[in-house]
Amino acid sequence: MNNKSIHIETTKRTVVLIAIIAMTFMATLDSSIVNVALPVLSEKLNVTISAVEWVIASYSIIICSTILFWGRLGDICGKSKIFQFGTILFTVSSLLCGLSNSFAVLIICRFLQGIGASAYMANNHGIITELFPKESRGKALGVLVTAVALGNMVGPSIGGMILSVFNWNYIFYINVPFGTGVFILGLRFLPKGERKDECMDIVGAILQFIVTLLFFGSLILSQQTEQLNPYIMASIGISIVLAILFIFVEKKQHQPLLNLDIFRNLKFSINLVCALTSFICIASSSILIPFYLQNALKLSPFYAGLFMMLSPLVLAVCSPIFGSISDKVSSEKVIFIGLLVLSLGFFLMSRLTETSPVFLFALSVATMAVGQAIFQPANNALIMSTCPKDKLGIVGSVNSLVRNLGQTVGIALSTTLLYFFMSDFAGYRVSDYILGHDEFFIYGMQHVYIILVIICLLGACLTGIRLILKMSREKNDRS
Repeated sequence: MNNKSIHIETTKRTVVLIAIIAMTFMATLDSSIVNVALPVLSEKLNVTISAVEWVIASYSIIICSTILFWGRLGDICGKSKIFQFGTILFTVSSLLCGLSNSFAVLIICRFLQGIGASAYMANNHGIITELFPKESRGKALGVLVTAVALGNMVGPSIGGMILSVFNWNYIFYINVPFGTGVFILGLRFLPKGERKDECMDIVGAILQFIVTLLFFGSLILSQQTEQLNPYIMASIGISIVLAILFIFVEKKQHQPLLNLDIFRNLKFSINLVCALTSFICIASSSILIPFYLQNALKLSPFYAGLFMMLSPLVLAVCSPIFGSISDKVSSEKVIFIGLLVLSLGFFLMSRLTETSPVFLFALSVATMAVGQAIFQPANNALIMSTCPKDKLGIVGSVNSLVRNLGQTVGIALSTTLLYFFMSDFAGYRVSDYILGHDEFFIYGMQHVYIILVIICLLGACLTGIRLILKMSREKNDRS
């Protein structure tokens, strides 16, 4: 390959990466930016706060419910085609969200927006893996992690600025120029995939949709109502039964939605478990931190917001760096170190009290963020490299589903454990922060973080055992 060809190929990869980063950023931004607007939406649309939370929940649930379908369809029809479809659907539905004049219409448009986001998120890892060689893949996936971090970081501040000048509709309108630009770039630069002579597993797709809808919906409802009523318990039970049925159906299918054989790859399965444990822990921590800053340390919302920007800022800066390192060093070693650093961050958080200086909190959060920045790019690269090229779409969507599952479970787990330990310390049932009794929260927070340390170390142990076995095999091969 001559210099001109190399330059053209490099340019193509760069443009594609920018396009994928832009849409990943917008998908993440669209979750965090809406949080700020919930009180305004509640007032303007004349609905309760608990009801308006479904503006966020509907978006997240539909992404999880459809992401395997879009990943599999990407493998059949071409990942770029599905990415483009998702981009244009997300863009059009964002416009419709902004034009909505009722709560019901807004929820429907958010569902459509989530379907679009799901379509391109299911295939972004696969496109990067397919386009970038192994020696630069980790860095590219690290930049993708940065996009997610930046979306989470700037969402609330951008939302606040928009709401201070414009109506709430404009938090959705800002997606339109981004989506339009990415779609145009995609027409020129995205790789052209060929359609395979394979069929979509409709039965499996429907079952996965219902299972995910019931499970995630039940978790979110239990979080909102702070109880597990018979209806919620029944929904969770039905989702488990249907999940078992889904496994049996997929085993019988000649061309299944989710080829369960991919889980026979020990490297893939272990890294997926590690991803799940890390996202559970990170999501759990994200719920505890605002309470600690504003209620325990008595910081104003402004300063609390500044300190909450520390983690995504460190993640945004460090992820590409450590992603590049993972391209040159054994990914297993990088993953192992990342999980250990993340565990250390959780342990430091478990030592904080209501009298701890703010710099100790900053150190603890920065340690967690560095651990996450070390772990995520290397883990994503290893997951994507363990599967054949024709399965990149479904594997990428499984990876994204695990992230969303971990985040949802983490939020539910943290609140459940926190109130359990607070109630244990207080001697009576506690379901909120008790003003004047910071020690209740501190006791609960410390114990939750200890559990997070244990969960995270389980992932580190799995990686460590595999690393030892790998090094042992390499030693035997040399001798």
